[in-house]
Amino acid sequence: MNEKVAVYISRELYERVKKEVEESGGEFKDVSEYIEFVLEELLKEENEEAVYTKEEEEEIKRRLRALGYM
Repeated sequence: MNEKVAVYISRELYERVKKEVEESGGEFKDVSEYIEFVLEELLKEENEEAVYTKEEEEEIKRRLRALGYM
């Protein structure tokens, strides 16, 4: 198990997260587990590269050309 450290958040945010945990139907056992999950997902998304379809790439190129960048 990983060592845990304390992180301080506002009481208001804590109460909002607590409500989400209670409404999760047991998906999360407590506020700490929920916050850890959300942060892991956020960091995972930041590390993923955006992948565009061929059509999206063409639209981006069209817009860049229209702006004079290409």
